[in-house]
Amino acid sequence: MAEGKGFKGCIVAVVWLVILAIVAVTVRYFWTEPQKEKLQSDTGSNSSYSHEVKIQADLFSGYSVLRSEEMKKNLRYEGVRLTVVKDEADYDARLEALEDGDVQMGVFTIDSLLVAGAKLGRFPVSIVMVIDETTGADAVLAFDNGVKTVQDLNTSDAAFVLTPSSPSEFLARVVKSHFKLPKLGSNWIVEADGSEAVFEIMKNADRDKKQAYVLWEPHVSQAKKIEGVKVLLDSSKVKGLIVDVLVARREYLRDHPEKVRAIIEAYSRAAHHYRNEPQGFAGLVRSDDPNLSEDGSKAIVDGIQWKNTLENYAHFGLVKGVAAGDLLTLEDMIGNVTEILLKTKALDSDPLNGNYTSLYYDKILSEMRSDNFHPANLIAGLGQGTTDLQGVRTNAQLGKLNESQWGGLRSVGDLNVQSIGFRRGSAAISLSSEHELRRLKKMLDNFPSFYLRIVGQTRSEGDAEENRRLAENRAKSVGEFLQKDGVSRSRMRTEAAPSTSKSGSAQSVRFEVGQVPF
Repeated sequence: MAEGKGFKGCIVAVVWLVILAIVAVTVRYFWTEPQKEKLQSDTGSNSSYSHEVKIQADLFSGYSVLRSEEMKKNLRYEGVRLTVVKDEADYDARLEALEDGDVQMGVFTIDSLLVAGAKLGRFPVSIVMVIDETTGADAVLAFDNGVKTVQDLNTSDAAFVLTPSSPSEFLARVVKSHFKLPKLGSNWIVEADGSEAVFEIMKNADRDKKQAYVLWEPHVSQAKKIEGVKVLLDSSKVKGLIVDVLVARREYLRDHPEKVRAIIEAYSRAAHHYRNEPQGFAGLVRSDDPNLSEDGSKAIVDGIQWKNTLENYAHFGLVKGVAAGDLLTLEDMIGNVTEILLKTKALDSDPLNGNYTSLYYDKILSEMRSDNFHPANLIAGLGQGTTDLQGVRTNAQLGKLNESQWGGLRSVGDLNVQSIGFRRGSAAISLSSEHELRRLKKMLDNFPSFYLRIVGQTRSEGDAEENRRLAENRAKSVGEFLQKDGVSRSRMRTEAAPSTSKSGSAQSVRFEVGQVPF
């Protein structure tokens, strides 16, 4: 009995020890810690800040300015404490956090914002600034053995190895929507967890396989060093599609427009600062990743175009004509991205119903332009009236090529254009096909660095010379139409290639784009 009582006593003692431990922890966290925090608050200072703004973002290098000390310093002048909430590029969760008010602002690519909003069934945010556009940081690569041009992917067993829900996936969708790939199967995406994972798959892949690999820097530069690897398409050849934007929660934008303006101005000043420092952006990128080499940081910086103030004015349609260069407006960019997502079945329907202006807010930038805001002005209220903003960066006009140069172009692929109709036995374009040619012009606007070969075709039946002449005239007729619609004559070449087919479908025109070899 004594032993039993002793055992029970031990149990009771253990129970009491557990209870006391719980009490101690409770006291610490519910009394001691709050008291410490109160003491810190009572004896510290918040005099520098009157407002806190939380921005949710991932670690993409294009967002490095948001995380910079220069950005925080600029906001300190405005009494705003900036907190960047880091996530793993989960755009659905990011949009929900914005809707719930957990954060006030966030960053998205245009495509990720459209997809996330479509899933949510609404867009609780509005775009207030364009942050950057990738200009080579993302690329589609392949082994020359298996895939020499994009057209070699036009087979049921072809695939793109990529990171889902990323700019890599969208770049692959750009390829699928813009090039003629009707045989590409339904399982055309092979998923991998990040660019490094894609790179590892690529290094160990069968080089004869019909497979493309979508990477981002610094892995693009590393992959290019592998023997037999070639770039099929990179984001430097694409305009207005892979674009990062800053958004604000609509309620916050309505209630605190002055704070959103403070964020935009602070960002513009910080970006201006790093743009004018010798190692500005490269050093900033390395601060995010100390293990990054100088070459690696340079490759990243070369592949990203951080947008300046005047470019933002142009994207928001606040400057036009020569001042806007060839930059697309946000309305056009959103529309183009939506079309790609629809064509590749990433969206079932247009979530904005064509009302693309509803997704961005231009009033703040408009007011900044009216106030002649200058990003070099570090103290609000000084330097007003200046107009020497860094100019709009435009794509260089494609020069005229001679015969040898046309012959030396590297083929990219055939653009996805519906059959162009002509009146029977003539080169007169049917009215129904004029709409398709205007759509083609928009596609060419997305690929400003590509030359266009317009190949007229006819059936093989009948007189060969007459068929050749008809094919040539049809190609010329299409070229003249495109030129009138704004396509430079220097980037187009017309030629005839009578088809070996007897089918009526051969009486059309083929559109092949090529680029000057890398």
